[in-house]
Amino acid sequence: MNAAAEYKRWMESLPQDDPLYKELDAIKDDEKEIFERFYQEIVFGTAGLRGICGAGTNRMNARTVGRATQGIANYILKSGVDPSKGLAVAYDCRYFSKEFSELVASIMAGNGIKAYLFPSMRPTPELSFAIRKLGCISGVNMTASHNPKEYNGYKVYWSDGAQISGEVSDGMLSEIQKLDFFDEFKAMPLDEAEKQGLVVMIGDEMDRAYLDYVKGMSQHDDADLDKSVCIVYTPLNGAGSIPVRQVMKEMGFTNFHTVPEQTEPDPEFTTVGYPNPEDPQGFALSEKLGKEVGAQVLIATDPDCDRMAIEVLGEDGEYHFWNGNQTGAMLINYMAEGLTASGKMPENPALIKSIVTGDMGETIAKSYGIRIFKALTGFKNICGKIHDVNAAGCNYFFGYEESIGCAPGEAVRDKDGVCCAMLVAEMAAYYAKKGMTLNDALQEAYQKYGYFSEDQVSLVRTGAEGAALIGRIMDAFREGKPQSFGPFKVEKTTDYINGYEDIPASNVLRFDLGDGTWFAMRPSGTEPKIKFYFYAVADTKEVSAERVEEMKKAVDDLVQGVR
Repeated sequence: MNAAAEYKRWMESLPQDDPLYKELDAIKDDEKEIFERFYQEIVFGTAGLRGICGAGTNRMNARTVGRATQGIANYILKSGVDPSKGLAVAYDCRYFSKEFSELVASIMAGNGIKAYLFPSMRPTPELSFAIRKLGCISGVNMTASHNPKEYNGYKVYWSDGAQISGEVSDGMLSEIQKLDFFDEFKAMPLDEAEKQGLVVMIGDEMDRAYLDYVKGMSQHDDADLDKSVCIVYTPLNGAGSIPVRQVMKEMGFTNFHTVPEQTEPDPEFTTVGYPNPEDPQGFALSEKLGKEVGAQVLIATDPDCDRMAIEVLGEDGEYHFWNGNQTGAMLINYMAEGLTASGKMPENPALIKSIVTGDMGETIAKSYGIRIFKALTGFKNICGKIHDVNAAGCNYFFGYEESIGCAPGEAVRDKDGVCCAMLVAEMAAYYAKKGMTLNDALQEAYQKYGYFSEDQVSLVRTGAEGAALIGRIMDAFREGKPQSFGPFKVEKTTDYINGYEDIPASNVLRFDLGDGTWFAMRPSGTEPKIKFYFYAVADTKEVSAERVEEMKKAVDDLVQGVR
């Protein structure tokens, strides 16, 4: 794409009173900024769109969102499904999320496709739940998940409640690419659409059904739980605030506290900056409140409440962050034990994990006779694998990945921060009743299954130059075919670029170095970075941690040599 020519075309096509025109006019002498905004179209990739808000082809704005929506509407109409089944639309606390969600609903209505629209922000898992509950064709959530405040996004779901992938994703992209940003998209004013029954507002009844589902995931009766265990929660100013607090109240947790500065919606994320619970810095205010009230566990969810992370009070009196591998593994341990003891474990249970997720959860699951299925990173792939699980004669038990994402139940085909928050609180109450902390429970699991260590390194490189460097780094590892990393010899290299076994093609490399020591690398599908995942297991914590550090150093040496 010729950035300068496309910039000129936008300036000629936009009305001069359009805010997008005024924004572009302000950068007319900034060649670098023009290039970044117009060197490509915003990518319709992992489950939809995600990018910085602003004017340009590589930004989230009314033209890019409108074009994507009209393309999806065209795909739905050509698919042969009944448009009256509708599409569910939700949004989070970010700038333009409400406006974009209303734009989606109005364009769908203009194309004769019913839209079920939430009147205020809702968590992503409730959208997935609503799609299945209402029998919708599709669903859209306007959210940038855990990205910085400058971003927004457009998550797209299909009738199974999972994020789009495969033929559906490719078909939607094809229809989108047929359209120009300045085509006249069919749209109907919301008030007129409501009168015609093409936009239906949903809310309290769906909230109730979703919360009842979450409460139904409880693993133990009150007699087995100490619900006075002290817990601090932060929604990071996002959509988890109301549902998480409501479910904790209804479940009877009597010592549950919410960080006041992060309870209400705030698109600036003033007190946290980067609203990603995967970043331990997001727990600063939670830690402060936790020490004031004596909390045993701190829980955080991201702005759309699909991701959930925790910090646990250690023997040293400080809070320690649990990464996604630890949290997922301990939820697997808690649920497998509970379901087995109650006789409610489904027949032929199956766990789905991503190919870059650690081995502790898998090891625990296998000890309970749970079959393991693997998928590419992202819950469109993890929950999209449920069809294969069922086809193999198995029943879904749990799905997760290392980036603090878990799907504990089949009714929600995505990460579910609300349900996971409830399960973590209940897990803390269960161990408290036994005179244990969550830290005690983790150490007990290590002693039983081995000491698993892991680390993740993300190399962020923005813009076109950054994307090119990330490509060269992948080439260096793929084409260089390294035979060792530090003291470790490469026993097996797995390249997913053309697919591997039942895993579709993806730009991922894995290097197995023996004795449960391995690392993987992949460019992010939603952010300008490349991620490295390091894993080891040993009889002691010290040995496994040392192996991870040695791997990291050897890999970094090779990365630093790439120019």
